[in-house]
Amino acid sequence: MRYVWLITLFTLLSWSSELALPGHFNATFEQTITNPKGKVISYKGSLIYGGASRMKWSYRLPTQKEVCTDGKELIIVDHDLEQISFYKVSKGFELERILKEAKPYKKNIYTASYGGKTYTIRLNQRGDIDSIAYFDDLDNKVQILFKNIKSGKGVLPAGRTKCHYPSGYDIIRG
Repeated sequence: MRYVWLITLFTLLSWSSELALPGHFNATFEQTITNPKGKVISYKGSLIYGGASRMKWSYRLPTQKEVCTDGKELIIVDHDLEQISFYKVSKGFELERILKEAKPYKKNIYTASYGGKTYTIRLNQRGDIDSIAYFDDLDNKVQILFKNIKSGKGVLPAGRTKCHYPSGYDIIRG
């Protein structure tokens, strides 16, 4: 479920008219999840946002996973377990609505409320996403830091955000 919320979080980002989501971008990320008892889990990897709700999160540490979505289906490929999980996204990503709800909080910091959660978005000096923080459904604090951001206009070809996996992996449909 952590991955489902990660994808949902990023897709449901909120922005004001001052913020603009590029047509596509890629970046490296570090995701830190802190549970209510203070236990911390950290993940590192890369992200491709292809536009039109298409994303591919490639986790490299501490485990190798890919999490891909087109806004209608979520695919999680766990290379360590040799397992692929497919999930239908029950509610479409309402990015337009979220973008309209963002409010400036402080310099380079914006907040948005959506689906009963508050998201905090920090921008770097160039106006790119620097970090996103929120509390998930289990009261875990989730923070994602982005680095090496490269963005462009237009939508990437769909193949860039698809998960790739060997045919021998176990398949789970959820």
